[in-house]
Amino acid sequence: MKSSESGQRGTPDFLLLILTLLLVGFGLIMVFSASSSMAVTKELYNYDSLYFVKRQLMFAGIGTLSMLVLMNIHFAKYKKLFILFFVGTLLLLMIVPFVADVRNGARSWLDIGGFGIQPTEFAKLAIILYLAAIIAKKDENFRDFKRGLLPVMIVVGFFAFLIMLQPDFGSCVILVMCASAIVIAGGSNLKHIMLSSAVLIGLAALGTSFYFLINPEADFGFRGDRFTSFLDPLADQQGNGYHLIRSLEAFGHGGLNGAGLGNSVQKLFYLPYAYNDFIFAVIAEELGFIGTTIFILFYIFFLWRALIVSLRCPDIYGTLIGVGLVSLIAIQALINMGGVSGAIPITGVTLPFISYGGSSMLTLLIGMGILLSVSREYNRVERDSSAPQTTRSRQT
Repeated sequence: MKSSESGQRGTPDFLLLILTLLLVGFGLIMVFSASSSMAVTKELYNYDSLYFVKRQLMFAGIGTLSMLVLMNIHFAKYKKLFILFFVGTLLLLMIVPFVADVRNGARSWLDIGGFGIQPTEFAKLAIILYLAAIIAKKDENFRDFKRGLLPVMIVVGFFAFLIMLQPDFGSCVILVMCASAIVIAGGSNLKHIMLSSAVLIGLAALGTSFYFLINPEADFGFRGDRFTSFLDPLADQQGNGYHLIRSLEAFGHGGLNGAGLGNSVQKLFYLPYAYNDFIFAVIAEELGFIGTTIFILFYIFFLWRALIVSLRCPDIYGTLIGVGLVSLIAIQALINMGGVSGAIPITGVTLPFISYGGSSMLTLLIGMGILLSVSREYNRVERDSSAPQTTRSRQT
């Protein structure tokens, strides 16, 4: 590894780079389409139709620059560099429940310079880098429960606990599922994972039962409302079921060919958070079934390419980083699309690279920069392995 760090490196995977930039560009177009009507009619946004897209473009620009810088740093260096990022994210998560702004029932955003920063998004990447470094360092010892899985469970559990204090159930689920994917890919004993999961689920169920036993008047608040509205959204059309009904109407209006880019009706103050949590509904309404299918296939192709790049890396550390990033994007996308389409209860998570959200965009592009650095190692190994054959053929 030291020789590869000091020697000439391979080229990054340009296909993955182009796919990433195309996703970001499409997201900017959809953010403009979904937000321009609201921004131009609200005095809060100075009647500027580009208000949201300009803010998103700023984070996309910073993220893209970060991606280009990070992909030129050997990914092995992140085994140590991630520690400052990890500790900083942990400290932010610890202070968020006390000082952050309350939005939509959750205290998750820190107001910094007029921008809302969500530390939970950075925590997802911090956990990926942490798990990849720990598993690569422990190697075969990671299969031992006390020296491998148990310490990791404690760290991930503490992060999940801090996120639930906000509370942000959707992000908590994504973080735990993403961590589970990395742990399984890292070679942890499946028996240990299953037993630990059973114990954790049992403790969660026991704690919930005890809570409601001593608080018989308590309820699940809007999270319980989301579940009941998922089961029967028509039961409360102007209340709990409003979001899902408006989203389904967007899907219905889109039909086969779509209403046309920019011609969504539901984004005109009918569908809440059209440029954020429900941007997939706007895509479905404007592009229709055909356009939405093409978009999903493009998304799948992007994830497939990222996974291929990860699995080709000769270093387990690079592979686990890639598996973690692919898991994060795939799980979050599935939860967002599933909630918006009514397949699962709404959880309020963004669609990666597409939804409005600076913290999410910046974190994902930083992660892609590290993954592109991983791709350079595979290309270097492939180039070096083919070099002797090239030399022989020239001599012949």
